[in-house]
Amino acid sequence: MALSGRLLARSFKLVKSSCAIGNASKDMTRRALGVSILPKIQPLRLSSTAVSTQDDPTKTKLLEFGQFVANSMPKYVQTSQVTEGNELEILICPEGIIPTLTFLRDHTNAQFKLLMDLTAVDWPSKPFRFEIVYNLLSIRYNQRCRVKTYTDELTPIDSVSHLFESANWAEREVWDMYGVFFSNHPDLRRILTDYGFEGHPFRKDFPLAGFYEVRYDDELKRVIQEPVEFAQEFRKFDLQSPWEQFPNHRKVRPEIEAEIKANEKKPEEESEK
Repeated sequence: MALSGRLLARSFKLVKSSCAIGNASKDMTRRALGVSILPKIQPLRLSSTAVSTQDDPTKTKLLEFGQFVANSMPKYVQTSQVTEGNELEILICPEGIIPTLTFLRDHTNAQFKLLMDLTAVDWPSKPFRFEIVYNLLSIRYNQRCRVKTYTDELTPIDSVSHLFESANWAEREVWDMYGVFFSNHPDLRRILTDYGFEGHPFRKDFPLAGFYEVRYDDELKRVIQEPVEFAQEFRKFDLQSPWEQFPNHRKVRPEIEAEIKANEKKPEEESEK
């Protein structure tokens, strides 16, 4: 009896190990075919939004993963949400940029190794007018994630160029266009505008025509920079109704006006016939 019990226990262990090997081979096959494999996370405390979207399994899994990140880093993650296009967004405080992005890059269930884009949005009416957006990609799980934080004109943001090499130029673009300062950046200088450019063009309060214009001077044989000057009619130019500002353009030449009237009479004469 003791011998038979030992044989049963050994056979049970063999069956269990073979099942584990089979599951591992299935996962490897799915990864080789490019099939998305979301991390298997135990059901956590879901928000009311997640409960109301249980009919959409993809959205529910994304919400579970967002809640998993929020529970793992409650000090930095303020909330997580899923947009209409099933894109995960994680909203964090400015102090949590380095810890959160490091967690998303290195954690086994995330592995967002690539920073695809880094940009900003200007909301002048908000106290923290700039919204900094990090778009991440996990090749292993074929999944994207968007991390958002906020700042103002004077508060710097920690640079992530030491975490993602692609952030070097992206942070320079945000600094150039929006004026968001990134601390500890190895080479923070303008990348799109000219030398000596004043202001940041993508701010909502930046004038459409800018402050300066550049032209080549034949006498000085070099490019010079001057304040923008407009003629009086262009100062009153209205984009909603552009031709209302120029009455002369509404006058039609007599021959063209006669041709227009003749074309209007032709359908009436044909209908009478």
